[in-house]
Amino acid sequence: MSFDVPADRRYLESHEWTTADGETVRIGITDFAQDELGDVVFVELPAAGDEVTKDEEFGVVESIKAVSDLVSPVSGTVTAVNEALFDAPELVNEDPYDEGWMIEVEPSSADEFDDLLSADEYREQIE
Repeated sequence: MSFDVPADRRYLESHEWTTADGETVRIGITDFAQDELGDVVFVELPAAGDEVTKDEEFGVVESIKAVSDLVSPVSGTVTAVNEALFDAPELVNEDPYDEGWMIEVEPSSADEFDDLLSADEYREQIE
């Protein structure tokens, strides 16, 4: 099976993706992760202003099959939360890289982004 792994993102081994957009990074879960989870029924996310820490849990995704922790690829302050997911968690399944994004973070260190997996490295991990 082939999964969408956009080249413009960086990835965690735990199946989160992130994009850098100037001052903030956007975080979500990968196409592979949403497929493994099955139908997402609930998402628990931090609030804007909360702090997240690299490699630590920042939220939870619940599906009909499993509950899975969300791991932050960077440390910093949450600047935005995709509140659409609270009413429509299925967006994570339908469009994990765009409409299904989770949070945006203002990173405390730009270096952390560089430590993440490239699209090719992540693709090797899931194949």
